[in-house]
Amino acid sequence: MEVSRFRILFLSLLAVTVLPGCSMLGGRGDDKPEAIAPAASSQPLTGEPDQKPIIDPQVERREIKRPRIDTEDFELGAYVGILSIEDFESNVVYGARLAYHLTEDFFIEGTYGQSRAGRTSYENLSGSADLLSDDDRDYSYYALSLGWNALPGEIFIGKNRAYNTAFYLIAGIGSTTFAGDDRFTVNGGFGYRVLPADWIAVHFDVRDHIFDTDLLGEKKIVNNLEAHLGLSIFF
Repeated sequence: MEVSRFRILFLSLLAVTVLPGCSMLGGRGDDKPEAIAPAASSQPLTGEPDQKPIIDPQVERREIKRPRIDTEDFELGAYVGILSIEDFESNVVYGARLAYHLTEDFFIEGTYGQSRAGRTSYENLSGSADLLSDDDRDYSYYALSLGWNALPGEIFIGKNRAYNTAFYLIAGIGSTTFAGDDRFTVNGGFGYRVLPADWIAVHFDVRDHIFDTDLLGEKKIVNNLEAHLGLSIFF
């Protein structure tokens, strides 16, 4: 009995210690466990992110229309306005201009204008004989001036129309024929030019014609102010 119990205890210990090891050895046969597939990656194998660049270097070119500005340097035109002859009222003045544009900023201008003097306040109040004859009341002048485009720019009309403009200063010398005498004259003023098209310009000018006179018995310097509106073409 003792031998039998001892044999059973030995077999039990053998089963507990040896059999699990055999089962482990038996699992290492040809049937290998399947490898765990790596999780699918959304990134490319190169390691670079799969996304579009923020800035696309391929920019589509758009068509640009350049402004058509006449490249001719000469400008010929005519004007009409009002001339205030000191002591002799204000009357209509008309004339012509010829300009040569030296650069984009400077130009030379020659002008010739005509008007007619009115009556003085003394003639109107006294009722006496006229101080000047009809022929002596003719007023004419010519001048050669230098202009400077001080403020070139643009004027906008609506959303789709823009016109080139320039505010300019001008001064020069010339001669005035009045009351039968020719008088050396200095002129100065300013103007504003608008180009509705590449070959035409509209002018608004203000000038002061300054010269010495002793027509009324006293020598003095007179200022004859002129304002006119003109139209000119480039050629």
